[in-house]
Amino acid sequence: MMKLIRNKEDYDQGLTRLNELFKAKTGTTESDEADVLAMLIHAYEKAAHPIESPYPTEAIKIRMKEMQFKQKDLIEAIGGNIRVSEVLNPKRKLKLEMARKLKIKLNLSAELLINDYQPVK
Repeated sequence: MMKLIRNKEDYDQGLTRLNELFKAKTGTTESDEADVLAMLIHAYEKAAHPIESPYPTEAIKIRMKEMQFKQKDLIEAIGGNIRVSEVLNPKRKLKLEMARKLKIKLNLSAELLINDYQPVK
């Protein structure tokens, strides 16, 4: 019987059942049960263990590493080398125009880039 996942015990039981249903053929009752159970598990995980968005500067650094970019690669989007350093360290906040350019250059969400944060003094 399927039920809402409200606690760790329900969660563990759901994972066990999902594992049993993992190779169910598409279109079967078991496959449908696995799909619904996966949604319930996902909803519980999201509520029980929310993941906060990283600081915009941390997201930029992560993407730079993934794309093998250096600070100089962001000069066009942010400004001079000193300004890039100030933004990444974060001594200067991103301006809207910088966020727009970085969104395109680094393929990051605008929502992430405009998250408010306080520069380090």
